[in-house]
Amino acid sequence: MLVSRKKAKVQPWKIEVIKIIKELFTKHSTVAIIDISSIPTAQLQSIRRRLRDKIIFKVAKKTLILKALEELKVDSSIISNYLKGTTMLAFSNENPFRLYRIITSEKIPIEAKPGQKVDKEVVVPEGETSITPGPMLGVLGKLKIPYEVRGGKVYIKKATVVAKPGDTISPELASILLKLGIKPLEIGLDPLAVYDNGIVIPRENLRIDIVALKKEIEDTISEALQLAIGISYIELPEALQTLLVTSYREVDKLAETLAIPLPDIIEQAIIRAIREETLIITALGEKAKELGIQP
Repeated sequence: MLVSRKKAKVQPWKIEVIKIIKELFTKHSTVAIIDISSIPTAQLQSIRRRLRDKIIFKVAKKTLILKALEELKVDSSIISNYLKGTTMLAFSNENPFRLYRIITSEKIPIEAKPGQKVDKEVVVPEGETSITPGPMLGVLGKLKIPYEVRGGKVYIKKATVVAKPGDTISPELASILLKLGIKPLEIGLDPLAVYDNGIVIPRENLRIDIVALKKEIEDTISEALQLAIGISYIELPEALQTLLVTSYREVDKLAETLAIPLPDIIEQAIIRAIREETLIITALGEKAKELGIQP
């Protein structure tokens, strides 16, 4: 006798999550895939609050995301490899490169721990602190931070660089920075990839140096303009303007060389003659009067 097995019932909350993911995929053209396993909850929530007017975030399990895509008839294999750890999806209608830039630009300052490396200069500023004389004085001395005690509190006498890019935070430095409330490190989101209308763009292809790209475009435009001028391509307004100015100057020079009495040439010649006469009279000084030369 065969015993029929009942199909496992899908829990209602899972059905609801799948429904939400499907709706979000339908309404948005781009979706960033983010592994948030190593992001502390407080910092994650802060970033989400900052970006909530631009992006819709949804945390979901890999199985539910894949199920939603399956029901949407989307090839889930193209993004399954990016669904690692605890996954958060960021939905938007921005182009994928701008979406990546918006997400990665939000950074939250965090405290430094011993052994961590800094990617920027760390400075202890001049001014009053809440540190009372005690063991910390020895730490300040070891780190070569100039100080004095004022009114029972430590006063930093001069702004001091305590770490440079690439330096490792020592236990002593970590303790002082903590006491001073200095957070030298930053944490943020870095999407693994962005899904854009059926295409997945991995992180390494999304990292664009905007400054370098802008310069490259400017250089290309400049080279194109020089080429257009070189071949007298008058269909380009900028090239035509430059060609007209250059031609006008060449006509002036030619007219001056051939002594052609053009109005502008005559005026310039008179001005130049007066200027040269004035220089000669000035150079002759009293001799000019003797020669009867007057300005």
